[in-house]
Amino acid sequence: VVGPNCSLFYRQRPLKIVRGVQEFLMDEGGRLFLDCINNVAHVGHGHPLVVQAGQAQMGVLNTNARFLHDGLVAYAERLCSLLPEGLDVAFLTCTGSEANELALRLARAYTGREDLVVLEGCYHGNTSALVNVCAYEKYGQTAAPWSHPVVCPDPYRGPFTYENSDAGEKYAGLVKDKIEEVEKKGRGVAAFLAESVMSCGGQVFYPQGFLKTAFEHARAAGALAIADEVQTGFGRTGSPFWWAFEEQGAVPDIVTMGKPIGNGHPLSAVVTTREVADAFRKGEYFNTFGGNPVSCAVGLAVIQAVELGGLRERAGEVGAYLVKRLQGLMADFPLLGDVRGRGLFVGIELVRDRVTKEPAKEEASYLALRLRELGILVSTDGPHGNVLKLKPPMTFCGASADGLVAAFEGALREDCLSEEAVAQRRTKESERKEQAAKEHLASAMWIERALQSGAACLVSAWQGLARRPLLVGALGALVGVAASRLAQRVR
Repeated sequence: VVGPNCSLFYRQRPLKIVRGVQEFLMDEGGRLFLDCINNVAHVGHGHPLVVQAGQAQMGVLNTNARFLHDGLVAYAERLCSLLPEGLDVAFLTCTGSEANELALRLARAYTGREDLVVLEGCYHGNTSALVNVCAYEKYGQTAAPWSHPVVCPDPYRGPFTYENSDAGEKYAGLVKDKIEEVEKKGRGVAAFLAESVMSCGGQVFYPQGFLKTAFEHARAAGALAIADEVQTGFGRTGSPFWWAFEEQGAVPDIVTMGKPIGNGHPLSAVVTTREVADAFRKGEYFNTFGGNPVSCAVGLAVIQAVELGGLRERAGEVGAYLVKRLQGLMADFPLLGDVRGRGLFVGIELVRDRVTKEPAKEEASYLALRLRELGILVSTDGPHGNVLKLKPPMTFCGASADGLVAAFEGALREDCLSEEAVAQRRTKESERKEQAAKEHLASAMWIERALQSGAACLVSAWQGLARRPLLVGALGALVGVAASRLAQRVR
């Protein structure tokens, strides 16, 4: 029923989740898991302020967003108050993809240009335009001619590392070079688009000063600076900031938000300057659901929950504690190449050799599955699939951090991570793929023979049934009854 390529966590053994509370999830069997995946449930699963706000407004009014209502203005004003001065016009949308798509339209309308400069390994959404912003292998897409990627400013794996004190300036220089390269081809750059911290690219925290200087280079060329805060916004990287770009001393022209903004409710936003918004007046824009009364009530409640719970402060304190404890494991486990993070946005990069930095993709996948067995949910990502991502709800506490580290250390000490065990798993996986290929080929050959030998009979039978519609209906009913009884027996 659901599209076969829709992404699932733990695809071979997916979890069926039926309940969530704070940083915990419960499966259909009643087992609790510590959720270190969900930056969507920003203020915790089932937060009462958010639930009550949505329920109360739903009981009064939820309608097309093209009507006026007080909640829209109240939320837009509150949202803009969290941003640097000058970013004071909000467009409300439903998903992070919608927000980033609208940001591109704003930039192109303002500059009259089409091209973008982006970072290698970036991810900004699932629309056709956004997937084509950058070549990301797992989505099966290549970069569009109007998209121009530059080297990711990765201080661990990139050309300018932690040892380079001016790495931020050097990486920003590559952005400048790319803009000039595009201009020499007779094209103009509409915007430099970047996640404030790279997420799908492997939880990459840029060297200090990169965003600020890269934004300056973009503006000098007449382009706009767009900060994608869909993953990191609303205080995830810790107090005192609401936005990750603030830690870089940068101020963008456009900010996009999603995921945590509604704590799981479909809400997103674009905030920009009055000047940029006015340039977009040339064409009408509307969004049927963006900024509807329920979404605005939920959005206000999320901000309130962050403030009342002191969640930005908690993210900073607990996140620093978690990173310190994880870094403490590096002396005993060479598999840990880099542990990086701010607030509750943490990446653990696994390598087979700290000198060559050979990615340990299989080990990362194994550890994610092993942690699941131990009741801890994490995911893997990055261009090489070797980074364990930790981005739990902001209710994540010190005790949860201790539980995560204890489980992780226990998994690292198991024999299954030895070179011999890894080699055995590779051999088994290779054999499994070879056997699957043989079975697939055999099935295809059988189907082909069956079709060739029975085509005439099938056509004749179908033509006969077509003349007897009542018989077709009766056969369908019988199949439905049989399927229902079989399902009951399986249960």
